[in-house]
Amino acid sequence: MEATSMSASSRFSISRGICSSSAATAPAKRRLDVTPASGVIGRRGLSQRVLRFAVRAQRSEAKDSPGIPSPMSDSIANCIEVREWEMGKTIDEIAASQGITIRRRPPTGPPQHYVGPFEFRLQNEGNTPRNILEEIIWNKDVEVSQMKERRSLVMLKKALENAPPVRDFVGALRASYERTDMPALIAEVKKASPSRGVLREDFDPVQIASAYEEGGAACLSVLTDKKYFQGSFENLEAIRNAGIKCPLLCKEFIIDPWQLYCARSKGADAVLLIAAVLPDVDIKYLTKICKILGLVALVEVHNEREMDRVLGIDGIQLIGINNRNLETFEVDISNTKKLLGGARGEAIRERGIIVVGESGLFTPSDIAYVQEAGVKAVLVGESLVKQSDPSKGIAGLFGKDISK
Repeated sequence: MEATSMSASSRFSISRGICSSSAATAPAKRRLDVTPASGVIGRRGLSQRVLRFAVRAQRSEAKDSPGIPSPMSDSIANCIEVREWEMGKTIDEIAASQGITIRRRPPTGPPQHYVGPFEFRLQNEGNTPRNILEEIIWNKDVEVSQMKERRSLVMLKKALENAPPVRDFVGALRASYERTDMPALIAEVKKASPSRGVLREDFDPVQIASAYEEGGAACLSVLTDKKYFQGSFENLEAIRNAGIKCPLLCKEFIIDPWQLYCARSKGADAVLLIAAVLPDVDIKYLTKICKILGLVALVEVHNEREMDRVLGIDGIQLIGINNRNLETFEVDISNTKKLLGGARGEAIRERGIIVVGESGLFTPSDIAYVQEAGVKAVLVGESLVKQSDPSKGIAGLFGKDISK
């Protein structure tokens, strides 16, 4: 069945999880569209036909576009989400079954409505974000769609030819831990946050990155979200081009493979994936693309259920434990100890996974606490970027100079 024979209302785009990167570069006759408001991938009676069509399209595109994996192959094709899609479930229903409360987009569409020349804002539970993370994700969904229109995946793949070589992010963390016998530092280049506002008015990303490196940081994290954190991919690129030797983590709210290609083209060596946002099939697919691009994924969790989900995925090298409650934004570093106890901690040690402590780390005692819990790296931003001399701030955080 050719897509050109479908009516506009019956076309689907698998833009989430299983087919998003290929859809970006596929010819129009291969494009499969998701119903915009609900995110339904397939409807009852049509879903199996749509998925078979997707498989054929993916195989064909994989031949035409080396470097884009076919997500419908191997274990991904057999995972539970695909079977649930075949039964007509929406992406939010699948996410909810995995304990994910963050909805990918407004279930009832945007709140703006137009009557003639007038605009009305009709808010309800279906078009109002429940918390700041959901608001960020909804905005990111629109932002990425616009960015993809300006710069296609084909253009990004071409840019990869001139991208700087990937550096060993995991290796840098291990080397720092062995050298200092303290958690390796991923120092964050961040101008602002939704909860704290502007953290540093005289913000020079390259200067801050250089100070972090001088102070003993093993790696750097660079915020690229513009609306909520006042970051940019240009900051990431500027730091890489400035000759900073520390491997770079692209700190972005990733929901689409396009963002991975963009991050790599700007010089990233690692990316952040958030389990509170991404269902298992998305994490599997995105980490598969990361492997092809040479990127390492830092998969962030907040609670036991997310930790169990991530430990059930093969090939994970880095797990970040965020001590911040996504609903209340309260921070409790004992969350790290709770998630690393018992069988979970044992599984992490057996598999050689590096755990990164995130949020709420301000003093040497905080660092000692999470290290005793099993953390081998920490990601710290606010307490360092606000210092007039971030390199001295690092020494204060660890209680000693870790640069030597």
